[in-house]
Amino acid sequence: MNSHLQAVLFDRDDTLALTDLGTSREAARWAAERFGLAAAEVGRVLAAQWQDWASAWWDLRTADEEEAFWTQYGEELAARLGLDRAQALALVAAFPYERYMKAVPDAREVLTELRARGLKIGVLSNTLPSIDRTLKALGLADLVDMAVASCTAGVHKPEAGAFQYALDRLGLPAGAVLFVDDRPENVQAARALGMRAVLIDLHGKTAGAVHDLWAVLALVEKPVTA
Repeated sequence: MNSHLQAVLFDRDDTLALTDLGTSREAARWAAERFGLAAAEVGRVLAAQWQDWASAWWDLRTADEEEAFWTQYGEELAARLGLDRAQALALVAAFPYERYMKAVPDAREVLTELRARGLKIGVLSNTLPSIDRTLKALGLADLVDMAVASCTAGVHKPEAGAFQYALDRLGLPAGAVLFVDDRPENVQAARALGMRAVLIDLHGKTAGAVHDLWAVLALVEKPVTA
């Protein structure tokens, strides 16, 4: 292992986690059967509302604020689906945010190997405060030493403050950390701070990116070009 590397800091979405499209279909069927709706229409509304609210959580800071956010989300969902408030909130409760995620193949195995090499594992994600709950749902929480939700930090990637917040939580200098993210602007920002950083593209379409988590494991055996 590179003697100076002490931790790997991962993004969550499209790095350690993928969207589970099967859950969307399951939620639509659940609502259709329980409330007498057409599953296709429920699916359309669920997708449209999430798209419309895609950045509505950006300024949340606390768990209480997130709880209020999901209540408001359910209330609007009720209006769109013609449900009463209790019905829509039941749907949101039965299919919470984290249920729409699944771990990337071999994520647990790779994180286990990284820890076996003496490396700390961190997660830095532009996401709501409930990041610990999502990592638990993915089956990865016990392998993560530190997780930062940008909402809780009060600053989002690619802003430098988001990375510095994570480094402070890890207790490490930038040069001791390898950062892995699926967005080029975040990788560039991490490198500008002195972190070693690599772009990951799990769809295998981006030249110069790594295309699976095993490739990240291979990088800890050799220096990473900043």
